[in-house]
Amino acid sequence: MGPTFGRGAMTNGWVDIKNTDMMLIMGGNPAENHPCGFKWAIEAKRVRNARMIVVDPRFTRTASVADLFCQIRAGSDIAFLGGVIRYAIENNRIAKQYLLNYTNAAFVVKVGFKLPEDGLYSGFDSATQAYDKSTWNYEEGGDLSGKPGSASKSPAAASKPAAKANGQPAPPPHLPENVAYDLTLQHPRCVFQLLRQQYSRYTPEMVERITGIRKDQFLKAADLFTSVRQDGDMKKAATIIYAVGWTQHTFGTQIIRTAAMLQLMLGNVGRAGGGVNALRGHSNIQGATDMAGIFEILPGYLKVPLPADTDFKSYLERITPTSSKPHVWDSWNYWSNTPKFAVSFLKAMYGDAATKQNDWAFHYLPKVDRNYSWAYIWDDMYRGNVKGLFAFGMNGVAIGPDSQKNIDALKKADWLVVGEIYPDETSEFWKSPGITTEEMKKIQTTVYRLPCAGFAEKDGAFVNSARWLQWKNAALPPPGDAKLDQEILARIFLRIRELYQKEGGKFPDAILNASWNYSNPQNPALAEVAKEINGKALADLEDPVTKQQIKAGQQLPGYAWLKDDGTTLCGNWLYSGSFTEAGNMMARRGTEDPSGLGIYPNWAFSWPANRRVMYNRASCDPDGKPWDSSRRQIWWSEAAGKWAGHDVPDFKADSKPKDHMGPFIMNPEGVGRLFVPLGAVADGPFPEHYEPIESPVDNPLHPAQSTNPIVKKFKTEADKYGAAKDYNIVCTTYRLTEHYHYWTKNNPMNVQLVPEPFIEVPAELADEMGIRGGELLKVTSARGVYRAKAMVTRRIKSMQIDGKKNYQVGIPIHWGYRGIAEDNDKTSKNAANLLSPTVVDPNAYTPEFKGFLVRVEKA
Repeated sequence: MGPTFGRGAMTNGWVDIKNTDMMLIMGGNPAENHPCGFKWAIEAKRVRNARMIVVDPRFTRTASVADLFCQIRAGSDIAFLGGVIRYAIENNRIAKQYLLNYTNAAFVVKVGFKLPEDGLYSGFDSATQAYDKSTWNYEEGGDLSGKPGSASKSPAAASKPAAKANGQPAPPPHLPENVAYDLTLQHPRCVFQLLRQQYSRYTPEMVERITGIRKDQFLKAADLFTSVRQDGDMKKAATIIYAVGWTQHTFGTQIIRTAAMLQLMLGNVGRAGGGVNALRGHSNIQGATDMAGIFEILPGYLKVPLPADTDFKSYLERITPTSSKPHVWDSWNYWSNTPKFAVSFLKAMYGDAATKQNDWAFHYLPKVDRNYSWAYIWDDMYRGNVKGLFAFGMNGVAIGPDSQKNIDALKKADWLVVGEIYPDETSEFWKSPGITTEEMKKIQTTVYRLPCAGFAEKDGAFVNSARWLQWKNAALPPPGDAKLDQEILARIFLRIRELYQKEGGKFPDAILNASWNYSNPQNPALAEVAKEINGKALADLEDPVTKQQIKAGQQLPGYAWLKDDGTTLCGNWLYSGSFTEAGNMMARRGTEDPSGLGIYPNWAFSWPANRRVMYNRASCDPDGKPWDSSRRQIWWSEAAGKWAGHDVPDFKADSKPKDHMGPFIMNPEGVGRLFVPLGAVADGPFPEHYEPIESPVDNPLHPAQSTNPIVKKFKTEADKYGAAKDYNIVCTTYRLTEHYHYWTKNNPMNVQLVPEPFIEVPAELADEMGIRGGELLKVTSARGVYRAKAMVTRRIKSMQIDGKKNYQVGIPIHWGYRGIAEDNDKTSKNAANLLSPTVVDPNAYTPEFKGFLVRVEKA
């Protein structure tokens, strides 16, 4: 969602789902995997008579309460959503005023940009398996309304590589300051016309060939979802809800992009009951990402330095965007504040050691020289390049992908440190099934197992899918020798710093000068850390407009106070406002809701700025009046001369409607992006349907380019990929209500509920193969074998994929070779991810767990 809207997070929130009129649920099963949050979807059905469409490879408990269910082939979601986009355009079910004013539909794209009719966008280099993205940009210029493009400027014109000077690549292209536009949306190179052309191929017949959803069923779904814009109605709102069933593909980012585009076209973003709502797969996944759980970002989504960033100035020039818009429009371009965020972050990291004279200690930060994402780390370990691993709360062997490759990688490591509350597959990789006593003796990896605390034994904040920072207290202390995570990490850090002090090193500065000013350095209180993350003043500050003053040493009220002159520190600008002079905002539990919309402004803290629905300026028309007066979030107050409302405006408070400032303030354009320029998405400015790396069919859209062209397969001897002639069944993995990842298989009560793994097999396939429920099966992929009992079901039916009969099976992920059932020989002691391939999305680097090929046999 980040490339489309400007922020990669749930646009609305759990409670807001109750305000919707229409739900499309894909890539997730919230009734089973998010049962507490799913009550708000049921509330919408009960109170508002909201309609629900569920599209899933299996008939789930979520599907059981839907108004319409469509069974889809795993990995074909873009084809379905692209078909809905086509349907909305062809049937005039688009929010024309919203589309024109709040998206880049009118922007004109550069000459030379080519759509992927053959599976490739302009600029593809087959030798490097990468794109030259210079044509993925806007045209410089002014108002082209009513001025048809010449034939030489057609969308299909050939692209040219960027010119070189003195043998060196040309500097990277930038967005033009003054974008050409056509408010009639008729220019052949305007984004809207390119979008129409892109999805004209996604006919109901093509959708059926790719997805397996019958044409009549697809048309029912498309008609129902887009009915919120029937006859130009703008009062209704629809939401799209998804989870990791979308992200875990080699085109997962682009699935989400397609949904985001559809919601922009329907005018559903920024509105109560609308948006694209990502349901995270863990209680703190959102928080982990916010705090730099991904290798290519710093806290608050600041970009990491690269080797080319020779100093702080060049770094800021690279990462700080400038406005790019039609000259008659306005853009707040809030990322233009990047220098304030970055300097304040460096002051939090290095304190007094960060000065203007030394570039705020910028050179202390590591520079990322290559891909350090999950699958690449394990691949590097398998190749012998990564010598050790810290695994805290992360069962890398069971998680996979290709669990056997991960086991073999750990055999080659020098050391492994595991922080857990139970023994798991990672800490006991050396005891994995098939390893003999003699083989064990050859494994030289030293394993350190550290007893950690469970979640109930810790305080701190969870950041849920809705961006709520909710503080919790510890229920009881850790038992025995178990330690809190921060104590373990603090002791390791202090010991390393002591070694640097005594022995020196190649570059000790970053370690020796790291700020560590906690009351108890060996076990920092998380409340102290939270205050540091929120930020404080390092000198007396005054707001030039309101004259409000903040004294040196005081907590900051919010990120608007951050400075780039070293007078503020802040560990994460997005969280500024969460722990102020008024106290811990995350611990608030006020249930006041004057709006009746479930905003609850005094419950916890929601980033950014305690805002509950992001992009909420788009909940109003261009004149500042709510599209739906019964669900008013914010509005323009002429009397006050500013935006007012029940929620915190996601906008410049005094920007008048006539200024035409765009509501998507984190984008340089100020508008939502239907077309994403300059490679913000690596595999194309518009999403295109590509087949999974392992697929039962060639891509019906372009058989010669069946899969994502820039997805790279790993190339060790462990990396094997299957073909349809050898593996004829699509396999997908999923989670159960009764179990939590790989943890609750150690809890007797959860094990009583679902005591052992199973393979969900369509009844029709079971009849063909003579399989009975409870019979032991063997599922084989190109990488490994998985054994479990059959659960014969009518929840998965056979499908016709491009004229061929196809089956899908499902495997829950929760078991391995350590746990109550495993230790009592109640299972075959194997992990589901023994089957999944090591191949990743080229944007988010998420492995393709949700669609790969297998063969099913009786064991």
